Amino acid sequence: MSLTTTAQRSLASLARNPSVAINATRASYALLTRGLHIVPDRRSNALLARPRREIPAGTRNFVTVIDQGHEAWRLTLGKSPVKLTPGLSMAVPVVHTVLKLDMRESSISIPNLPAYTSDNVPVVCSGSLFYKVVDSYKACFGVSDVHDNVRNTGTSAVRSVIGHFTYDQVIGDRNELNKRLNEVIGKSIMNWGVECTRFEIQNFHPANREVERQLELQMEAERNRRKQILDTQAHINVAEGQKQRVILESEGLLQAKSNEADASYKTVVREAEARQQQTLMEATALAKQVDEIAQSLAADKNNVTAEEKQRAMNALIEIRRLDQLKAIAKSQSNSTYFFGDKSALGIGSSEAFGVDYAQHVKAGMEKKRPTSGGPEAAANLL
Repeated sequence: MSLTTTAQRSLASLARNPSVAINATRASYALLTRGLHIVPDRRSNALLARPRREIPAGTRNFVTVIDQGHEAWRLTLGKSPVKLTPGLSMAVPVVHTVLKLDMRESSISIPNLPAYTSDNVPVVCSGSLFYKVVDSYKACFGVSDVHDNVRNTGTSAVRSVIGHFTYDQVIGDRNELNKRLNEVIGKSIMNWGVECTRFEIQNFHPANREVERQLELQMEAERNRRKQILDTQAHINVAEGQKQRVILESEGLLQAKSNEADASYKTVVREAEARQQQTLMEATALAKQVDEIAQSLAADKNNVTAEEKQRAMNALIEIRRLDQLKAIAKSQSNSTYFFGDKSALGIGSSEAFGVDYAQHVKAGMEKKRPTSGGPEAAANLL
């Protein structure tokens, strides 16, 4: 009797006589086991602990229970897979084979894995690989053992990725290493319907004490080098600060000198303008005095001749000269006054050389202006 005939009879007898079907099923299972050299795996708990392709063993019955968070595929005589969702499903022993997978996130520990960094430093690292089955069909029929293959892929990826980093880079930025491992492992296992959620490096240290001592010496030298660089940069900054200070001080002095020069220039200009204005005012006042004296000396005040203006000018000059002589006479120092030539004074008479000539002029002015207020008015005009 062939294996196929036994299976067909057991299916046909299932509806008519359950006891006969059970006996036939047991006989067919024994025949199938001997013919295919299949050793029953009785570790039923392992099926629920990790996603592994195994034939459930233990007590054979016609139903199977798929727990929440798991998926299963039922094979009929090794083909025609049917997906089983969580709950109660029919599974005829020998005829049906049920492959269960844990769809929850799982982890694989990778302890004490030796590797080399890019700068040839032997290190030992350990970590945890977290993964999740997202496609149960590929996980069952695309790879023989999902768990072992993910572990092997993670181990080789750790060695490969660490070889692209220096020891200082791994120590300084472990998150970058974890990110790179997650990308590499995820690309490798995605064809198996498995997603790498994350990879965490737990321990990372040199392989032996000698290597650790050499790294400590190297780190000490690197710290000294950085210290020298910082000291040099500090000296440069100080020198640059002094340079800027000198430049600013010189610019300040230059600006101060420029401001002083501008102030001096403006002062000289203002003084010259003041002297010019003073001269104009004095000339205006002198011309006004000459006109008033000429009017006082003229017979007709409305018609003053040039000769009368000249006489007024000479009289004004003589009055000023008289005032100067008085100032010289009152001074404590010994002063000598020399009279010039009478032709230089423009006076024809010899009386012009007398000191009393000015008094004579004043007296003449007073005689010509009897109604102008007397000597006091003439003095006020001068």
